[in-house]
Amino acid sequence: MSVSFERDGGVGVISIDDGKANALSPDVLTALAEHFDKAEADGVGAVLLQGRPGRFSAGFDLSIMTSGVEQMRALVTQGAELLLRMFTFPAPVVTACTGHALAAGALVLLVSDVRIGAEGDFKIGLNEVAIGMGLPIFAIEFARYRMPPSAFDSALLGEVFGPDAAVQAGYIDRTSSSVIDDALATAQRLSALRRGAVSISKDHARAALAQQIKDTLPADMASITGPAN
Repeated sequence: MSVSFERDGGVGVISIDDGKANALSPDVLTALAEHFDKAEADGVGAVLLQGRPGRFSAGFDLSIMTSGVEQMRALVTQGAELLLRMFTFPAPVVTACTGHALAAGALVLLVSDVRIGAEGDFKIGLNEVAIGMGLPIFAIEFARYRMPPSAFDSALLGEVFGPDAAVQAGYIDRTSSSVIDDALATAQRLSALRRGAVSISKDHARAALAQQIKDTLPADMASITGPAN
């Protein structure tokens, strides 16, 4: 399996490494959801989500996205549910963006609490429009939540950024020459926070938006179409 979980002190470390683009397939999304469940059940103080060197995630598995409307909608629905899980997770979620992060890979960054990006010639952003797919409502709302108004329209136009520009656009918080070490140290520091205080604060800040996304998801998924051929 390309997704693994291990405990490092108070931090649950979830790693994605399929040796390729870290595409989000149904199996990968299921494994990620199970590992977030395990992290919560184990009472971790924080979660670190990391990709493999050079690749964080290319987004939803393109072979499924182009295989048929029903398959595409099922995959995107599963992805939206994972994003909501991360967005409302009761402990801090730190993401190490280890390389390229596109489409749903960039959405994972938008729903994480702290996002640290690797330095390098990497592309980060919501490029769905550029490949002929309209952004679903949940993607637009997550982008609106995390991106500054001056950068928000870039998501509507399918623009992608290098790591430094991605900081300004709101996809990541900072870059690092040692992204895994930096992200783990950050997660360890945040794991000392009282989990109840984090959970209550997240709920006050995000519960209304999360509920709005849940309420609109069925109609949202009934209307989306996949990437243009």
